[in-house]
Amino acid sequence: MAGSAWGTILTMTTWGESHGKGLGVTVDGCPAGLLLCEEDIQKYLDRRKPGQSRFATARQEGDRVEILSGVFEGRTTGTPVSMIVRNTDQRSHDYSAIMDVYRPGHADYTFDEKYGFRDYRGGGRSSGRETIGRVAAGAVAAKLLAELGVTVTAYTRSIGPVAVSGERFDPAQASENRLCMPDAEAAAEAERYLDEMMAANDSAGGVVECVVRGVPAGVGEPVFEKLDARLVHAVMSIGAVKGVEIGDGFAAAASAGSQNNDSFRGGTPVKNAACDESGSGAGGREARSGIHKATNHAGGILGGISDGDTIVLRAAFKPTPSIARTQQTVNREGEDVEIVVRGRHDPVIVPRAVVVVEAMCAFTVADMMLLNMSSKLDNVKKIYR
Repeated sequence: MAGSAWGTILTMTTWGESHGKGLGVTVDGCPAGLLLCEEDIQKYLDRRKPGQSRFATARQEGDRVEILSGVFEGRTTGTPVSMIVRNTDQRSHDYSAIMDVYRPGHADYTFDEKYGFRDYRGGGRSSGRETIGRVAAGAVAAKLLAELGVTVTAYTRSIGPVAVSGERFDPAQASENRLCMPDAEAAAEAERYLDEMMAANDSAGGVVECVVRGVPAGVGEPVFEKLDARLVHAVMSIGAVKGVEIGDGFAAAASAGSQNNDSFRGGTPVKNAACDESGSGAGGREARSGIHKATNHAGGILGGISDGDTIVLRAAFKPTPSIARTQQTVNREGEDVEIVVRGRHDPVIVPRAVVVVEAMCAFTVADMMLLNMSSKLDNVKKIYR
C-alpha cells in the first residue's frame, strides 16, 4: 500500500489498523536536541481519544503512547522517532454481519475494488483510529514550532447549522465544552441539535477552523509545492474531510477585487478591532521593515508563500456515515440488501477531529519551514560558516 508517508524533510509514516494490535508512526527528520517525552505526545492524543462524552464513540481506549526510539535522556537524537499506541478495546465481532456488505458512505466498496480484499473490522486503514499516528507526529511538530515562535490552534467553527458567532468568540471556551467551540452559546445550541440527531439515529457534520501564528513571510514554494497547496493536501487526506479553504476561501469568488485585495501598510500594525481570533483583520507577525497587511482575506498566504500574517484554514467534515438506521446498499454479489450499522460510533466526529487538523497543519508548516532554510545563500552560510 503506497501513500502512508507525508513530508519532505520532516516526514511521518503511519501504520496500523483499527482492530489490529496497535497503531503508530515513525517521524524522521526531526532535529536533534528537541526536548520531548511521552507526556508531550499524550496531551494531544487525549484530545482525540474516544469515550470522553456522549457525543463520541463509547469505545474505551486509553490510547497511551510509547516512544520506542529516537529519544535519549529527554531529547531527540536526530534519528527516527518511532511511537506506538496499542489497541485494547476492539470488538471485531460487532462487524461480522457486514463482512460481505458495503456500508453507505464508507470506503468498503472502493477498498474491495482496489485490493480485492478488505479489513471489515472497523474499516482497517480507513478507520478514524488511523489518525492516532498523525496526532502523535503533529505533537512532535508542535514542539518544534514552539521553539520557532509558531503556534497552531484549531477549534470547531460549526456543527450542522450551528456556527460560532464572531461577537461571542472566546478562545478559552473551546477547552471548556465538549464540542471544542469557542462560543458557549453556540456550543449549547449545537448540543441540542446533536441530541435531536441521535434521537433520530442520525449524525452530523461540521467545520474545523485552524489558525497558525508566527510564521514569517517567505515560507512555501511558488509552483507545485505552494504552502496553501500542501496544507490543503495534508488536511484533505484526513478521513471524512470533503472540502478545505484558505482565508476567505469560496467566499472570495463572490467578492470584488477591491474588496478581496489586502492592502499593504508600513510601520506598526494595528489589529482591527472588529476581527476575531480566526485571523480576519491585521495582526500577524511583521515582515521586514514593518510591512504588514490591513486585512487578511488571503488567509496569510500569497502566491503559495506565507505573507507574515495569520494563516487561516477551514476543513469541512461530512456527517459520520455509521448511523443506526436502516439504509439501502448491496453485498459483494451486487444484490440489494438493507443494513443497520451496529457497534460504537461517533454521532459527530468534528470535536475529536479538531486536534487531527491541528496536527496535520503543524506538521506541514514545520516541514515547509525546514525546507525553506535552503532558499537563500545567506541562510546556508549561517549554518556552515
